[in-house]
Amino acid sequence: MKVLLINGSPKAKGNTSIALAEMVKVFESEGVETELIHVGGRDIRGCIGCFKCFELGHCVFKDIVNEVAPKFIEADGLVIGAPVYYSKPNATVLAFLDRLFASTNKVDKTMKVGASVVICRRGGASSSFDMLNKYFGMNGMVTAGSQYWNMVYGREPGEAAQDAEGLQTMRTLARNMTFLMKSIALGKEQFGYPKREQWIATHFIR
Repeated sequence: MKVLLINGSPKAKGNTSIALAEMVKVFESEGVETELIHVGGRDIRGCIGCFKCFELGHCVFKDIVNEVAPKFIEADGLVIGAPVYYSKPNATVLAFLDRLFASTNKVDKTMKVGASVVICRRGGASSSFDMLNKYFGMNGMVTAGSQYWNMVYGREPGEAAQDAEGLQTMRTLARNMTFLMKSIALGKEQFGYPKREQWIATHFIR
């Protein structure tokens, strides 16, 4: 099993890092390989809807998105960690995810396990959490839950370490993800993956 963790915070050693590190400890204790990549401090432009990735199999912009895409394809699980800015995940991580998922559109992501983790001072965590989970839902991925919504509180760097419930939520999330990945692997062996129909695109034309 392998999990790819994305730190979308511009602060590499901030509260998002603390939350993800709590998960990494559990994954490693369960024998799950992890790789954590910090994208929040990078210059990542948004998707321009050129659809060239549908032809090329990769994004036309040569940056960290194309470096991470093969790692995402190989991973059994994906964790997205992001701080909350104005009741939504920060813009850099959203630009990264739009292009990551679009440029891997031809790769079947069915039954990969996804989890979003959000960090905020006080409010906006639920709406940010909901926004990130949509990337998983529209790609046939399984969304992992915990004992509460996957959120940790803290404003100043380091404050997340004081959120005992939030850190416990992270540990529970990591254990649940591990169980899901192992169970899915066993299910694939015995039953195979669900049959996929050819995509039907609905367009209403007057």
